[in-house]
Amino acid sequence: MKEAKPLPAYLSTRYQGWKATTYSENKAWYRRLAEEGQRPRAMIISCCDSRVHVTAIFEADQGEFFIHRNIANLVPPHKPDGQQHGTSAALEYAVTALKVANIVIMGHSSCGGVQGCHDMCSGEAPELEDESSFVGRWMDILRPGYEKVKGIEDRAERLRALEQQAILTSLENLMTFPFVVEAVENEKLSLHGVWNDIANGELLCYDPKSESFVPV
Repeated sequence: MKEAKPLPAYLSTRYQGWKATTYSENKAWYRRLAEEGQRPRAMIISCCDSRVHVTAIFEADQGEFFIHRNIANLVPPHKPDGQQHGTSAALEYAVTALKVANIVIMGHSSCGGVQGCHDMCSGEAPELEDESSFVGRWMDILRPGYEKVKGIEDRAERLRALEQQAILTSLENLMTFPFVVEAVENEKLSLHGVWNDIANGELLCYDPKSESFVPV
């Protein structure tokens, strides 16, 4: 693969620093992780956005979370069509092999993917409607959510509502997977939805009783 290049210098320097400090001081822990395998307590499905730092928010150590990231933290509906499905594959592995006890869908403020869905559905981004757009076809998952919030007049409020619809849509789609349904019904798996306000560090959790997101 002639196009591949060496790591950027800043990444190499950071790695050397990590190896000399964090790793060097915790060699036994890393060897234990390698030898005993992973036993994560939860699967976190979050956005690819670089500002969303899941392990930092929950102060998690290596080995605690099985993390899957994609555009706008979406879970597609169950579709066993023989094609390649990265998110569905990660979900299947987490539930059936790792047997995680919790799945957390984490959305966030100022989500570019959600804004892309909003603009596509409102006619502001026709390029995303093209069949060749990977982003557009992925964000079609959230199109029903847009229909629920499009009547909100204030744009900022509408986008925030759509960000939270992305979480709810993913929770609903989780329950289209037979292995998720089985684990939930047998009380071996719990589903959770949270929304992170990046600017003020606030974390809201979906409360099914009030059908709203409330502060953690």
